[in-house]
Amino acid sequence: MIQTGLIQSAHNDLVTDVAYDFYGLRLASCSLDQRIKVWQLDESNGNWSVEDDWKAHDATVSKLSWAHPEFGTILASASFDRTVKIWEQTSFASTADSQSNGAGAGSPTSGGSSRWVERAVLVDARGTVRSVEFAPHHFGLKLATVSSDNHVRIYECLEQSSLATWQPSEEIDVSTLPSVSLSSSYSVAFATPTQTSATLEGASATLVAQALQQSQNPVTQGRPGLGNREADGGWCISWCKDRYWGEIIAAGCGISGTIKIIQLSTSRRPMALLTLDPSPSPAGLPAEAGTSLASDGDTPTPFAITSVAWAPSCGRSYHLIATGGRDGHVRIWRVKPAEEEPDVEGEGGDPKWSANVVADFDHHKSAVGCVEWNITGTVLSSAGNDGRVRLWKATIGNVWRPAGSIGVEQSEDTQDADVNMGENAIAE
Repeated sequence: MIQTGLIQSAHNDLVTDVAYDFYGLRLASCSLDQRIKVWQLDESNGNWSVEDDWKAHDATVSKLSWAHPEFGTILASASFDRTVKIWEQTSFASTADSQSNGAGAGSPTSGGSSRWVERAVLVDARGTVRSVEFAPHHFGLKLATVSSDNHVRIYECLEQSSLATWQPSEEIDVSTLPSVSLSSSYSVAFATPTQTSATLEGASATLVAQALQQSQNPVTQGRPGLGNREADGGWCISWCKDRYWGEIIAAGCGISGTIKIIQLSTSRRPMALLTLDPSPSPAGLPAEAGTSLASDGDTPTPFAITSVAWAPSCGRSYHLIATGGRDGHVRIWRVKPAEEEPDVEGEGGDPKWSANVVADFDHHKSAVGCVEWNITGTVLSSAGNDGRVRLWKATIGNVWRPAGSIGVEQSEDTQDADVNMGENAIAE
């Protein structure tokens, strides 16, 4: 049974992101109203109350990320004002001597004994910052960001005591980064993904000028779904949670509709291990209920990937990566790492990673804004512009099926007929 809660009038404008802390007892939310709110769960009655509320940026706050609690109570926020800010929760008594590191946030609305202090501002982005995510804690206090200039930037905190100094360790142009392996949705090394002219030509160019330039580009003119790169693009990142494989991040940029699996290393330049390309879609793949595949002879139009989520491995010999796009599709990729002693070697003698789609759903029938895994990587949730949060779960034989949905209206007559997992399992 799905249990839900409701926070009425959380913000004065559209909510752009919510993020649970490590323990799931606090919730941070951000909005077009430029504010961040931190909510505390009352476990006795299941109600959420505002703990802190402050104006965080000078434009829309697009994404939030909590650091692992071993580093303290730290929150990172990304914004359309082209900055990333690092916030730390501290007591009122200690804020006076911390003003030299950053401005304090607004006073809490709930009368608590804490406030959030701005510790650092990262200003390297040359476009709106669309996503931010702390690295798994075993790699140290590191942060990844992606912005509409198609660059993924990795930062490392040099002073964990003050959180004031963050050093950029990598700056990667995802749109031009070559890939070792290319993986289409249903076969390995099928085709090279289409490259688009999504890179900023100069830091001083305005977003309006960029959009106008792209709209006049004869290469992209007439293609459905493409136009203003800020409106039609997608920028997302997700870290690999498994320590064994090192620092690996999945990143999607622009309007290409592809995800690149990027390996980071201190001894060499970043390298794209694999490109996940959802097109073309051969007719040989068995279509699941709600799966939309291209008809014979059709080449699917690339739509931006707006969200990517790397599942915790939990002992699996492969990885699961979920993506959500503007085409309304939720896809689950099964990514197989390179074998230590491969039977087939690449051109340079190095083993290749491979991937294939194990599930492809279009139940949302509209753009998918967010995908996220549970803590064991066994249940996937997705949120779309249809106003529903949908759950997906693997049944017998690792066949992925709908596991229920939650509507904003919570109307009884709009419940999905796919909720009964028992029938789906028997049918298999």
